[in-house]
Amino acid sequence: MSSQVRACCAASRELVPARSLLPAPPARSPVSCAAPSREGMVLLPGGVFRMGNEDEAANADDGEGPVREVSVAPFRIDERAVSHAEFAAFVDAVGYRTVAERLGWSYVFAGLLAPETVLASPAPPGTPWWRGITGASWRQPYGPGSAAEDRHPVVHVAWYDAVAYAAWAGKRLPTEAEWEYAARGGLDQARYPWGDELAPGGQGRCNIWQGEFPLVTTKEDGRVGTVPVDAYEPNGYGLYNTVGNVWEWSADAFAPDGGTRAMRGGSYLCHDSYCNRYRVAARTGNTPESSSGNIGFRCAADA
Repeated sequence: MSSQVRACCAASRELVPARSLLPAPPARSPVSCAAPSREGMVLLPGGVFRMGNEDEAANADDGEGPVREVSVAPFRIDERAVSHAEFAAFVDAVGYRTVAERLGWSYVFAGLLAPETVLASPAPPGTPWWRGITGASWRQPYGPGSAAEDRHPVVHVAWYDAVAYAAWAGKRLPTEAEWEYAARGGLDQARYPWGDELAPGGQGRCNIWQGEFPLVTTKEDGRVGTVPVDAYEPNGYGLYNTVGNVWEWSADAFAPDGGTRAMRGGSYLCHDSYCNRYRVAARTGNTPESSSGNIGFRCAADA
């Protein structure tokens, strides 16, 4: 999969200075939850389900199809993406510094930036809506002086950061099969977690781009960006925002070469005119050190 295809969804760091520093070691032991909590997780029975899709909207390079039967063992998965407040508790506990913090920058959607924002990296080829911003991180999602909201999903987390948080919490990242099984909410081959219609009865069910991407948004509140982790109605399994809002890292490699990691669910920047990857079968990949303002994660655990 080309870097440009990935970058349309979440910008990639293709080459990282001081790569030997990754993953970033915490100041204290990352496994410091003496009694890991399963509060806020859903226990799913597992079983055989039909994974993948051959949707006309699928990108041929994404590897969604063919539709195949996959068996999943019983497991637990977070009802919600990890919030900013939850990630802050991890950082406070172990002194962790994310990849974006150590490198000094991360990618932010241009429409969310103040005019005086300092650039650290040019936009990836073909995707002028991304900006590499000095000082952007989970703490300051739009660059220096910006603030994150506690109940919103944590963003600017690389795959390495998500793995470190999961280990500290006594959890792990979900496999792609687990993620899709959970995201479907018990529906067989439906396009979205709630069915095949994007907005049943004219009511939006997920946080995606509305308007003409990337220049015009028609959202009634004028807001572009994340929404709280428990926004909208949950799916049939009680999971919130399995499509839209933020991309979610998985445990699996995206491609056979293993150099990229799979992400699922789409984000607030997805729009069917450019990136219809807010379907439950859709997938994309990114380098494990990449971070941007629309990448987050949720955790899983063995039953």
